Amino acid sequence: MTATLLATHRVEKPWGRHSLWPGFEDPAPDGEPVGEIWFQTPGDSAPDLLIKYLFTSEKLSVQVHPDDAQAHAAGLPRGKDECWVILAAEPDSTIALGTKFPTDRETLRAAALDGSIEDLLDWKPVKAGDFFYSASGTIHAIGAGITLVEVQQNSETTYRLYDYGRPRELHLEQGIAVSDPVPFVPHPMPGKVSDGRNILVEGPKFVLERWAGGARTIRLPEGVTGWLVPLAGAGTVSGTAFKAGQCLTIEGEAALEADQGSDLLFAYSGSTRI
Repeated sequence: MTATLLATHRVEKPWGRHSLWPGFEDPAPDGEPVGEIWFQTPGDSAPDLLIKYLFTSEKLSVQVHPDDAQAHAAGLPRGKDECWVILAAEPDSTIALGTKFPTDRETLRAAALDGSIEDLLDWKPVKAGDFFYSASGTIHAIGAGITLVEVQQNSETTYRLYDYGRPRELHLEQGIAVSDPVPFVPHPMPGKVSDGRNILVEGPKFVLERWAGGARTIRLPEGVTGWLVPLAGAGTVSGTAFKAGQCLTIEGEAALEADQGSDLLFAYSGSTRI
């Protein structure tokens, strides 16, 4: 058994914030806003999953990610499915997922060029507690005023289709080629199972569970790594202390003790729950 606290990597972004989330130190008022916090595994390893917090004050770019086959064809290690657990949101916060109606690629290209892609997308209101699974090929944009945890395949291959006039590179050819410009269909959520786990997503690329506080034994098959993300509360896992704002990787069998009132995410790669 190993339980390893991961290092945090703070990423400054123009669309980030100076007010983050309990467990994280706010940037200085005159410093650059922080938009993302990544949890990094030691050394040069590239694990299957990556865990991030996002803090938005402006809309993120309209973007899309390739699937595994498309990524491999481009010489990349993997595609990018991702999901978001919404921790907090302003009353008017939204996330765009998919298009309002099926759209051909030429129409999508023209909309990306003239900015009308904003009206083409389906902007959904969001609130604390919401959950969304964004599969590769889904055109999406995270809106302003949102704090969320992102669980994703460990890939930073992002094709920007539109960026509201900001002076950043777009990737229209690659992005349109991998886009599936259709209305968003929510991913099935299995829900609670007999041992009290709440299964948010089960495959195809990873499993994500949400647990309350208490004691449980974690048993992972050989070669499988789990990521424990305490959203609230504190505890220990096989003697390693943790608290909100941290993330641990776990291998093998581990004894978890989490304070009452804790709120935990647990993720691992694969298509079926363990």
